[in-house]
Amino acid sequence: MAIEVKNIVKTFGSFAALDDVDLKVADGELLALLGPSGSGKTTLLRIIAGLDWPDSGEVAIDGENALTRGASERQVGFVFQHYALFRHMTVFENVAFGLRVQPRAVRKDEATIRARVKELLDLVQLDWLANRYPSQLSGGQRQRIALARALAIEPRILLLDEPFGALDAKVRKELRQWLRSLHNEIHVTSIFVTHDQEEALEVANRVVVMDKGKIEQIGSPGEVYDNPATAFVHGFIGESIVLPVDVAGDAVRLDGRPLNIPALGAASGAAKLFVRRHDMAIGPAGSGALDGAIRHVRSFGPIQRAEVALAGDAGKTVIEIDAPRDRELQAGEIVSLQPRRYRIFAAQD
Repeated sequence: MAIEVKNIVKTFGSFAALDDVDLKVADGELLALLGPSGSGKTTLLRIIAGLDWPDSGEVAIDGENALTRGASERQVGFVFQHYALFRHMTVFENVAFGLRVQPRAVRKDEATIRARVKELLDLVQLDWLANRYPSQLSGGQRQRIALARALAIEPRILLLDEPFGALDAKVRKELRQWLRSLHNEIHVTSIFVTHDQEEALEVANRVVVMDKGKIEQIGSPGEVYDNPATAFVHGFIGESIVLPVDVAGDAVRLDGRPLNIPALGAASGAAKLFVRRHDMAIGPAGSGALDGAIRHVRSFGPIQRAEVALAGDAGKTVIEIDAPRDRELQAGEIVSLQPRRYRIFAAQD
């Protein structure tokens, strides 16, 4: 089912949770709403679900006005961060719950309900836990049961609010891969909310980056990472080095010193230079745009992370870079840094 949101505004007192938001979600898409706390992503998800109402704007599901229907009429499956499983019910009964409470006119017979629950437990690979209670499950197992319960009513849309936020890092990674595979199998239009950039980039077909009630950028994971549209997106997604610079024509200066890099069309005036840690090449002193002294080096896996105190301001500006381990860096070494790929945004952006 396709979803279209137009000119959505939602305020809480003087706080604008959503400020004129437009969004289209394609049929069968897996979309991530990514942003910091307070960016409006959960409010948008709840409005699509029918759990909250906008002050103004439109929500259409498959071309029909969804705002004339309550949550129970929109055929939406909702998965919460903290599972919301019934502790007094077995896994089987938790999954069956939505089917058992449907109106009599559409409720399936008991044999059909049991077959559907078994099918879903097989789908989430937890059929062997059917007779256990939520307290007997791990966090990852509970979240998969919560997802099976949401799918039981055969929703047109699946909405997930920070679905892996309460889990440890290893389990989160395993479930991200599992959710991606599951979506490829069931093809239900799905939207999930997260503040975890790695999660959004790894799982979603497209990523919607939000901040302060507005959409900053929409694109594929590769697009939002490699071609951030705003300073906020560049700073929020990935780990960036950010340096205050001045642009004059095609010249870029840091603390009055030319960096010998083109301005890439940036407007003249105060600006910020954004460089990914791994896009800062390191070489012998005097060979690049910036010189500095290595303060500390940590090595892990194929990379080494170095803290470099830049020359020119008594070492007050310290940045971190990631370099391959083809040459071991040493604390105290004087090096030169050259941005391989970078973006320059006006300081007020």
